[in-house]
Amino acid sequence: MASSLILASASPRRLALLARIGIKPEFVLPADIDETPKKGELPLEYVRRMATEKAEWVASRHLECHILAADTVVAAGRRILPKAEDEKQATSYLKLLSGRRHRVLTAVAIQKDDAPTTVKVSSNIVTFKSLSPREIEDYVASGEWRGKAGGYAIQGYAESFIRFLAGSHSSVMGLPLYETRHLLMNAGWPISASSSFQEEYA
Repeated sequence: MASSLILASASPRRLALLARIGIKPEFVLPADIDETPKKGELPLEYVRRMATEKAEWVASRHLECHILAADTVVAAGRRILPKAEDEKQATSYLKLLSGRRHRVLTAVAIQKDDAPTTVKVSSNIVTFKSLSPREIEDYVASGEWRGKAGGYAIQGYAESFIRFLAGSHSSVMGLPLYETRHLLMNAGWPISASSSFQEEYA
């Protein structure tokens, strides 16, 4: 698999975001790593470590390939809000985020051969409106929160809860395109706008 690009993520959102800039990985191979935060680990430290470990896990099994990995964390202060696994957890997240500001951090990592892993972090500020009990109940019932960091998806109905966003919309979705494009270019991966433009406007 020489000269191939592998996406170390099972996220369909990341594949769709890459397609926006004309990038189609040859392979998708999610990393099988322990994603449990370490005791006292801060959100920024955690998200950088996760992206790095994902890239290195895949790179150790597929030499001579470009590996692209990413990790997204929703942070309320120093607290990491991982992917919501059930309705109770999703409800608690929404109550916590209601009417307050939080951070969404997405780290992108590139690994090629034996070179050091390169990591960039996109930090974004998101502020939710004050959510009523009915709004929380309806959103949880929708199921849109399943498997989403912080218990919501900006690309879905939850975008109507956001009254302020400072940063990158694509980063909050799960892959900051600015950082991703430049990391790939610096790693020698060919980037061309023409293919994505032709597909979009054909």
